[in-house]
Amino acid sequence: MFSPPAQPTAGYNELFLLAPFGFFLLGLDGAILQANLCGARMLGLPRERALGLRLREALADTDRPVFDRFLMATRGAEPEPRCEVMLRAQDGSASWVCLTGSYDVGTRACRVVAERTGSRLEALARSEERLRRIVHCADEGVWEVDAHGNTTFVNPRMAALLGYQIEDVLDLPVGRFMDDEGRALLERNIARRRQGEVRRYEFKFIRKDGGALWTCVAINPLFDAGGRYLGALALVNDITSQREAAARIWRRANYDDLTGLPNRHMFMDRLAQEIRRVDRSAAFLALLFLDLDRFKEVNDRLGHAAGDRLLAEAAQRIGACVRAADTIGRLGGDEFTVVLSGLDRIATVDRIAQSIVDALAAPFVLDGQRAEVSASIGIALYPADAGQLCDLMARADQAMYVAKHAGRNRYSYYTDGAQQAMLARQAIAAELRTALAANQFELLYQPIVSLRSGRVRKAEALLRWRHPRRGLLRPAEFMPFAESSGLMVEIGDWVLREAALQVQHWQQHVDPQFQVSVNKSPAQVQREPGQYDAWLAFLRERALRPRSVVIEIGESMLLEGMDAVIERLRPYRAMGLQVALDHFGAGYSSLAHLVRYELDYVKIDHGFVDALDREANGLAACEAIIAMAHKLGMKVVAEGVETELQRTLLREAGCDYAQGYVVGGPMSADELERLALAASP
Repeated sequence: MFSPPAQPTAGYNELFLLAPFGFFLLGLDGAILQANLCGARMLGLPRERALGLRLREALADTDRPVFDRFLMATRGAEPEPRCEVMLRAQDGSASWVCLTGSYDVGTRACRVVAERTGSRLEALARSEERLRRIVHCADEGVWEVDAHGNTTFVNPRMAALLGYQIEDVLDLPVGRFMDDEGRALLERNIARRRQGEVRRYEFKFIRKDGGALWTCVAINPLFDAGGRYLGALALVNDITSQREAAARIWRRANYDDLTGLPNRHMFMDRLAQEIRRVDRSAAFLALLFLDLDRFKEVNDRLGHAAGDRLLAEAAQRIGACVRAADTIGRLGGDEFTVVLSGLDRIATVDRIAQSIVDALAAPFVLDGQRAEVSASIGIALYPADAGQLCDLMARADQAMYVAKHAGRNRYSYYTDGAQQAMLARQAIAAELRTALAANQFELLYQPIVSLRSGRVRKAEALLRWRHPRRGLLRPAEFMPFAESSGLMVEIGDWVLREAALQVQHWQQHVDPQFQVSVNKSPAQVQREPGQYDAWLAFLRERALRPRSVVIEIGESMLLEGMDAVIERLRPYRAMGLQVALDHFGAGYSSLAHLVRYELDYVKIDHGFVDALDREANGLAACEAIIAMAHKLGMKVVAEGVETELQRTLLREAGCDYAQGYVVGGPMSADELERLALAASP
C-alpha cells in the first residue's frame, strides 16, 4: 500500500496547495506522492485518488518516452529540465502542459511543476487578484518576512493592529515590534517550524503607542522549488481583549481588591507550595497570623472608607518589612498572614515580626485625622509545630490570641505555655551537645546524575539526627536550636569531615572524580578565616583534593549584603573548595547576581523545574538560567526533578546535572554506592 514520505514538508509545503499551477511530488518510480488542487484537476481526480498513480500513465503514448527522459534529467546535473507533453484527464479531455522538474536529495523525490501552455500569465493574474482581495479584506493580520526576518509585506489589518501605516512597517525586522522575550520565542518557533512542527503560539507585540498587542500567531515557512528557505508567512489574530479579560477574572479569584494581596485561596496555595519546598530541604518556614488591634474602633469612628484606606496602608507597611521571597495575604477583615520561607535561623523570624509590630504601631493619618492601631502576631513553625497545613494555620491563630491576651502590640510563638517552651528549647540544646558526643548524627546522601552520561558521580550530604526517643529528625526540627545554643559551627564541621571521609571511599571504589556537596549556614560562613585552614588541613591529611567537596550556600545569605557574601566566599575559593548557589531563583537573587559571584555550580530551584511541563514560559526560564550560567563558566544542577519528562526537557536545554526523586531520594551511603555502580557504563 502507498504511504507518503515521513517528512513531506521537506519537498511539499501546504502553501503550494492553492497555487495556480499543477504541483506534483514524484517518487523514484514516478508514482505521485503529493499533488496540489490544480494538479489534481488536470488529472480529473480528487487529490486523494491521485496519490500512488504514475504520472506517465496520464500521457499520450507518444509523449511517454519524452517524459521518461525528462524524469531522468531531473536526477542528473541538468538545471530545471523542461518538456512539453499532452496530459489526459480521466474524463477524456486533454491539454498541452509544460513540465519543469527538480530533485530533492534529502527525500529522494522529484518536484514537477505543470503549467498549461499559453495560460500561465492569465492564471497568475487571476490568482493574484483573488489573493489580493482575500488578503486585504481578511480580519486576520498577514505578515510576511524574508529569510533575514525583515518585513516584505503586511496587510492593512496587521498594520492597524500595530498602530502604524503599512509603509512604516515594511523593511523593518519583525523583532523591532517585540520585547526580548518575544524575540527569543519567535526564533525558537521559526526554527521548529522549519523542521515541520505545526503549532500556534501566543506572541506579545509592542504597538506604536507602547501598549501590548497579544496575538495568536501561526507561522508558515516559505521555500522555493529547490527547498531553499525564503522566509515566513504569519497569520495573526488579536487576542488582547481575551487575555485581559482572563487576567481580570484570574486576579479577582486570587487577589484582594482592596490591598492587592493574595486572598485566602491564593495564600493557602502559596503556603502549600512553601511547605513542599521545605520538605525537600533543610530549611523551615514560619507562618505569621496577624490581627490589627482596635481596628473596629477606627472603623466606627472614621467610617468604612477610612478603614479601607488604613487596611491598604497597613498592607504596604507589612510588605516593606518582609523579604522579596516572602508571601503576604489578607484573609479578610483586619486579618493578615505572612509566610517566611527558606529559613535557617529563628533570629530572622524575630527581626521581621518585631519590624511589623513597630511599623503598624506608628500613627496613620487618614484624611487629616490621626488613627492608631497595633498588631498582635501569632507565629507557628513548620515542621516543628505542625506537620499539616491546617494544623499550622490553627496554631498560628492560637499564638495570635496569646499575644492579644498578653497585652497586644507584640508577637508570640505557638507553645503549650511560655515556661514549657523555654524548658523545651533548653532541653533540645542540651540533647544536641549529647548527640555530638554520642555520635547520634548521621548523613544520608541524595544522588546527583549527569544528564549527559546518566552516571551518578555526585551526591548531596543531608544531615539527620537519630534521636533516642523521637526517631530520625530532619535539620528543620533541630537546627534552629543549634544556632541559639552555639552548636551550629561545630555540627557543620562534623558534617564536612564525615562527608570528606565518605567521598574518599567513593573515589577509591566508584570514581576518582566523585564529589560530595554539603550545606553551610550563615553562621558558618561568617566564621573567622583561620577556621578555613583547619578544613584544608583535614583534607590534606586524607590526601583529598579540595574540589572533592562542594560547599552549598543558600540564597538567603544575600540578605547579608552581596559584597559581604563575596568576601566571605573568597577563603573557600582560595582553599580550592568549589562553591554552589542553592535554590537559585527562589526569590533573593537574579541572573545579574551570577556575574558578581565566584561560583562553580548553580542549583536551579525546584519551582522552575515544576513549571517545566506546566507553564508556558517554564522551559524558557530554565533555558535562560542555564545559558547565563554556562556563559559564566558555571555548571548547572536542577533540583526537584521528579518525572522523566522534566529530565528529558532539562537534558535538551543543556542542563548538566539533575537531582530529585526521578534519580533517587535521600539514602544511605551503601545504597548510593550500589546505585552509582549500577549506573556505570
